[in-house]
Order: sequence, then structure tokens, then C-alpha cells
Amino acid sequence: MSIEVVQVDGFTDQPFCGNPVAVCFFSEAEVDAGGRAADPEWMQHVALEMNLSETAFVHRRADGTFALRWFTPVMEVDLCGHATLATAHVLWSEGHAAPDEVLAFDTRSGCLSAERRGAWVELAFPAEPLEATVPPPGLLSALAVDPRYVGRNRFDYLVEVDSETTVRALAPDLRALPELEARGVIVTSRGATAGFDFVSRFFAPAVGIDEDPVTGSAHCCLAPYWRSCLDRAELTGFQASTRGGVVRTCVEDDRVRLGGQAVTVLRAMLTTR
Repeated sequence: MSIEVVQVDGFTDQPFCGNPVAVCFFSEAEVDAGGRAADPEWMQHVALEMNLSETAFVHRRADGTFALRWFTPVMEVDLCGHATLATAHVLWSEGHAAPDEVLAFDTRSGCLSAERRGAWVELAFPAEPLEATVPPPGLLSALAVDPRYVGRNRFDYLVEVDSETTVRALAPDLRALPELEARGVIVTSRGATAGFDFVSRFFAPAVGIDEDPVTGSAHCCLAPYWRSCLDRAELTGFQASTRGGVVRTCVEDDRVRLGGQAVTVLRAMLTTR
């Protein structure tokens, strides 16, 4: 048996930018057979082989929804925006879903949806608001910053700093960050570049990702935070990693709409025998 794999750059309209994702598509028959396509240990091995920040595994169920799981090279994760965006792009572009179909994904974070908006994909994700917190020991020394605000949600710490220049110049001590009891650390500031309301970077060495190029799930936290700061529901963020990526956000009650683009860069077959 072989499995279709499509590599996509998410949250960008340019190849070799944004966040690369490997999307593995299974048929329902392959999953029902109970073989490797249904084995989380095998999925983890594939994600390590792909060696990207995330590898997505998806199949369509009999009821029309899609089962979706995400793995870093070292673990399965509960929520991933760029891999969901990439999966939706693959389902439409490779003919696994009708071009105008609104996609429903069953995930470890509940039901997530994706729909096309012209050249953009719009995801409906749960909001992940913050609570202000005292910085844990080692956080600020690892980042070497003077914070304006430190908060925490169920996944990550968020640290607001004084400027976009500070965000872009960060060179954190990545050996110290895994000691924190969190998935990762978001560092953010108000945007100074035209067209962007806020900028951010995301560091998650605890889950095998020193710096994630573009992190959709982090924007489930960033969007409500900057909405409260800027008093606007619709905002555009730029994740200022080396590859960089653009995320449109809109907060609607307990949900966040994440908008992004995607580009296919590779198609292959993964031999599983």
C-alpha cells in the first residue's frame, strides 16, 4: 500500500515561504482495514521522517466529515492552524472535495471548519484567551526582554514587548525554554510595518519545534489579545520568522476566524510496505 503525500506552504502565496506541511491522505477503506493508516505510532514515524513542524493525516468518513490529526516530529498535538489550512487546500486542489464544499474536520480540539474565500482559506477555530500571569522562572531571562505584559492560556505563554524591532531581533536561549510547563512561547508587539496590526514569533522547543515559521493556533490567542488592545475585531498579523507568513483574524464570540493562503510545492507517494 502507498499513501498520497502533498507538501504545502501555508499562510503564504509564495513557495518556500510560510509554514511547510506534509499532508497524508487516506481512503476510508485503508483506515477501516486497521493497518498502518490507523496506527498513531506509524503516523509519528512518518512525521519524524517528514521532519517538518507538522504532518497532517486526514481521511473522509462515511458521514462526509474529515478525521484530521496533526503530529510534530516528536508528538501529536491538540490544535494546529497551518496544517488545517494546508489540508483544506489539498482536499480542494487534489479533487478530494468539491471546490465550493465547506469542510468539517473532526479533531482533538472538536469540530473545525474551512471554506474558500476567493484566493484565501478561512478557518473557524476556538478562541484561546489569556489570563495575566507572573512570568515563571527562566522565561524572561531566556528571551532577554523587558515585557509589557505576560499571559498564559492552556497551551502557551504570551509576552508582549515594546516594538516590532524587538520581536524581529529576538534570539532566545532555546535550551532554557523547554523547562517551562507549556507548549511554547508567543512573543508579540504592535505592528510598525504598513498593513500589519501586530507581529509575532513562536518558539516551541518542548514539542520539537525551535521556532515555528507561522502558527495558526497561536493566533487563536493573539487575535483576542490584540482585539482587546486595539478595539477592533478584524486584524492582520505577520509572523516574523525567517520564512514569514500573513494571518488575517476576526474574533466572533468564542471563535476566531483565521484567513490564509497556501501553495503546493511537492507531490509524492509514501511507500508503507
